[in-house]
Amino acid sequence: MARQSKLQKQILALYRQFLRAGQDKPGFIPRIRDDFRQNAGIKKTDVMHIEYLYRRGQRQLEQLRDVNTKQLGSFAKPAEKS
Repeated sequence: MARQSKLQKQILALYRQFLRAGQDKPGFIPRIRDDFRQNAGIKKTDVMHIEYLYRRGQRQLEQLRDVNTKQLGSFAKPAEKS
């Protein structure tokens, strides 16, 4: 198995922190897994985008850890009309 880069290790640690923080909040674990799986397809060479998502994830983790957080919001592109 190939060695993981520092950024890969940081992202895996962030994922584990998200899972731990979401245990006490119903419905959060599937959402966390879906978001990470969706972004797993990003090319390893797109480091700027990966770092951006990592920093955004850190901010979201802090919000999730807040005791007042009850649900997660998301932004989605509206479906294009054909």
